[in-house]
Amino acid sequence: MNQSAVTTAPVSDGVRQALEISLRGAHELLPQDEWVKKLVRSEATGQPLRIKLGLDPTAPDIHLGHTVVLNKLRQLQDLGHQVIFLIGDFTSLIGDPSGRNHTRPALTPEQIQANAETYYRQASLVLDPARTEIRYNSEWSEPLGAQGMIRLAAMYTVARMMEREDFHKRYTTGQSISVHEFLYPLMQGYDSVALKSDLELGGTDQKFNLLMGRHLQHEHGQEPQCVLTMPLLVGLDGVDKMSKSKNNYIAITESANTMYAKLLSIPDTLMWDWYPLLSWRSLAGIAALKAEVAGGRNPKDAKVLLAKEITARFHGAAAADAAEQDFIVRSQGGVPDAIAALTLSGAPLGIGVLLRQAGLAPSTSEAHRLIDGNGVRVDGSLVSDKGLKLGAGTYVLQVGKRRFARVTLG
Repeated sequence: MNQSAVTTAPVSDGVRQALEISLRGAHELLPQDEWVKKLVRSEATGQPLRIKLGLDPTAPDIHLGHTVVLNKLRQLQDLGHQVIFLIGDFTSLIGDPSGRNHTRPALTPEQIQANAETYYRQASLVLDPARTEIRYNSEWSEPLGAQGMIRLAAMYTVARMMEREDFHKRYTTGQSISVHEFLYPLMQGYDSVALKSDLELGGTDQKFNLLMGRHLQHEHGQEPQCVLTMPLLVGLDGVDKMSKSKNNYIAITESANTMYAKLLSIPDTLMWDWYPLLSWRSLAGIAALKAEVAGGRNPKDAKVLLAKEITARFHGAAAADAAEQDFIVRSQGGVPDAIAALTLSGAPLGIGVLLRQAGLAPSTSEAHRLIDGNGVRVDGSLVSDKGLKLGAGTYVLQVGKRRFARVTLG
């Protein structure tokens, strides 16, 4: 990342600081000199810049990967700029082809509405809702109509569209590209026209779509927006980007105990990629912490600090402290104080049926698979016999390291 403007641009300290905040953790800021000019103008006129982030409600929950751009939006919001949280209820009907090697199935309006209802509520755990403008792109996309859509499509060529990496790759390998997928970047770009955006944020996989916004704003006689791309957060596996489909994610609505434990499970090396993207700690503070670990400090100490900070952000400091204590108890083989308690009948019950009825396994066959994998304990003792039957009594069932239930069997 070119940091030269931070040290050489003839700007005020306030603009210099705003640029440094903009660049923190970012992959690319385009064009950086235009963003500096916008910041200078905003400072001189007192007019906040309009900063846009669009998310399509393709799933009901937001995970930590989404918060990378949400965090950046909050940082710019705290500088006094107007942030716009755009819910892509119209573009979700098309389906974003970014990074896909096949056509994404379009969601139904009912699915989109159900997901959209939770999106802003969850985003408000990061953003300041009192200072956030929330919009839905159906507001201007639906009135556009067929005639407006044709005029919009005339503003970009098929040749330019095929320069897009994922389209080019799919075309050259003989994979299908549906015509409606060409409409997605056009409609996302048109969002910037409708909102008169000064800056649009997105992941690195969104660069083509974000630049489309600049192109269409120019076509409509507007000052083009700048583009700020953020790295895609690698998931818990340390390999692929965080995704619900990869099951390597942490949802921001997960319980404090689960969130804390998942954060501690990430590889040590991945922690240093997560820190600048998810933590509010200063870059100097992160560098000092990394140096301490390189000098011999236990890397788990740094991971605990990150886990507690993020857990506290979504659940409060007290819940983060409790989650830390719960993790310690579990890691030492103990049973947490707060576990689900239920009463079942039908003793004697087979262990597989019991785990299923206790909600610790989705099916009896899955329970047997867990037993084969040495993942089941009863009252602290490892279960190896899938034919085990338990008579009347009270038992503490454990699956893996974090799932418990106290069952009274009658």
